[in-house]
Amino acid sequence: MQKVAHIIGAGISGLSAAVRLANANYKVNVYEATQQAGGRCRSYFDAATNLTIDNGNHLLLSGNHHALAYARSIGSEAGLVGPKRAQFPFIDLKTEKRWRLDLGDSRLPLWVFDAARRVPDTSVRDYLALAPLIWSSPQRLVGDAIACEGVLYQRLVQPLLLAALNIDPPEGSAGLAGAIVRETLLAGGQACRPLIARDGLSAVLVDPAIKLLQERGAAIQYGRELRSFDNAGGRISKLGFGEETIPLAPADAVVLAVPPRAAASLLPGLKTPTQFHAIVNAHFRYDPPQGQPPILGVVGGLVEWLFAFPQRLSITISGADRLVDRPREELAQAIWRDICKASGITAEMPPWQLVRERRATFAATPEQNALRPGAVTAFKNLFLAGDWTDTGLPATIEGSVRSGDRASDLVLAAA
Repeated sequence: MQKVAHIIGAGISGLSAAVRLANANYKVNVYEATQQAGGRCRSYFDAATNLTIDNGNHLLLSGNHHALAYARSIGSEAGLVGPKRAQFPFIDLKTEKRWRLDLGDSRLPLWVFDAARRVPDTSVRDYLALAPLIWSSPQRLVGDAIACEGVLYQRLVQPLLLAALNIDPPEGSAGLAGAIVRETLLAGGQACRPLIARDGLSAVLVDPAIKLLQERGAAIQYGRELRSFDNAGGRISKLGFGEETIPLAPADAVVLAVPPRAAASLLPGLKTPTQFHAIVNAHFRYDPPQGQPPILGVVGGLVEWLFAFPQRLSITISGADRLVDRPREELAQAIWRDICKASGITAEMPPWQLVRERRATFAATPEQNALRPGAVTAFKNLFLAGDWTDTGLPATIEGSVRSGDRASDLVLAAA
């Protein structure tokens, strides 16, 4: 008899678990509280710009093995595009200095020993000073592990860790920061090639998964918010969706892949992160200038990362709590001024859209990291997934997929 898995939540964590279980010949039922799949990682048509945009600018790296394996499993890896070498151009808006970090294509961080490839005005000694971060405890602060000052910090470490942790780096967990450094800079250029979903996140990471699941006979239901569980004998026995209750067979498994607040309401006593930080993304309908790199790191301004898409320039600002209540047009104008300076553009602000996520990711502090639960719960057939669970990484797409993989592996092991 075919085994059944119930996936609660159709974000990337839930979809990755669903795909793995469907490929393992499970009958999969996916329940999503909203009217679309993808969670924070999705695309939508925006009337203000008359373009399909992503709700957030998410960057993958070639070393994100779980995320790339997920893309391969749904047949969409070719939709993740980037340069052949791990190269990152930067500009400092205050000094107008430009440089390019060239990590090459080695499995070792040999680029550190080549002055032409590393951050300008830095020495090998500066990089060696990052060593305490690499194997730090999650309970340690970044600011206690390394000196958060100097040219290397300002031009590389701060932008990298701010984007990864979504918090001012000195306040972040050194263990989480160290995981990022180990899996990127320390792993050499082969692990650091930047990859972007040029045609949109949904087209690459969401829609192909839905299609595959449907081809495998999965039932995907939208507007279905789980309100309660019943349990018996240490197992989840019923799923309550308001007026409808779905009884589970003894061998059925459940993967709960919902945001932490929803998970805590369903599982009283579950510890979850309680503090979150904002991210601001902005999109402008403007053809990128000739030669504009797909990704540009920006130092010394409001903007942190500038992405060039067909017909569109988009930016990301992490740790953006200070900006969530700023007047929209005023903020958009300030962002556009940074874009013009970084890209050499002289133009009035084109059609634009601003996306402010107040609770984008959990605060990656030691205290909040300690509240992240593992995938196993008190119930034998219920497992947790989500980038807010204990993945060993900050809240990233790689962490999301990794959590879904872990939950599905536990389902398969318990079968």
